[in-house]
Amino acid sequence: MKITSFGGTDTGKKRANNEDAYLLNDGLGLYAVADGVGGSEGGEVASRMAAETLAASLPDLLGDKDRTPPVGLVRTVDPAFSALQLAVTLSNRTIRQARAQTTALADMGTTLTTLLLRDKHAFIAHVGDSRAYLLRSGEFRQLTNDHSLVGEQVRHGAITREQARTSPYRHVITRALGIDEEVVIDLTKHPLLRGDRLLLCTDGLTEMVEDAEISGILAGSDPREAVQKLIDAANSRGGVDNITAVVILIAEV
Repeated sequence: MKITSFGGTDTGKKRANNEDAYLLNDGLGLYAVADGVGGSEGGEVASRMAAETLAASLPDLLGDKDRTPPVGLVRTVDPAFSALQLAVTLSNRTIRQARAQTTALADMGTTLTTLLLRDKHAFIAHVGDSRAYLLRSGEFRQLTNDHSLVGEQVRHGAITREQARTSPYRHVITRALGIDEEVVIDLTKHPLLRGDRLLLCTDGLTEMVEDAEISGILAGSDPREAVQKLIDAANSRGGVDNITAVVILIAEV
């Protein structure tokens, strides 16, 4: 595949520090965004640990060596899914070990949305309420489900997507790395076509900017321009949270 990508993060206008992190590795076709929780220090540490563990472990996990999965983890059939599942599980356990060793980090956790480009497909591993989107031929759709209280309410028809945007419970997440001993990971696979645009982002973007505007920015800009315009759009509407975006253009499959 031939791809063009760019990523960026911004503290926003209301926060003193940035608890987001992102990963961009064109050589491996590996991308991720993470949004830390659990206080300023803890959130920053957790999101960074998730991205760093992912970056360090995936190259080896995608290799040809035969590996025994960690206790309690069943290897999936697809090698790409197995590698992602193992890497995210390792990230979870690494964060939990750090929580146990340092009192100041005892409440930390992080969302993690990871995308791996392989064999003309996008493989996604997802935990939390950061998001992955696909823009194809004018159709913009979310590829992940929000692991949040309002996300579950929307899926069950209790509230609308519009109501979810202003709900006082919109920041309550139901899944994150570092919280439980075993983490439940959503794994999905999506075929790619030439011209597809993929977006990974934290809720600092989606809370501020409507899907229609995000789609328009992606359609009319190259990845570097799109990332900056998305960050600028979120800040222009208040920038109440950290803002992170990674944009990937599939030039050839």
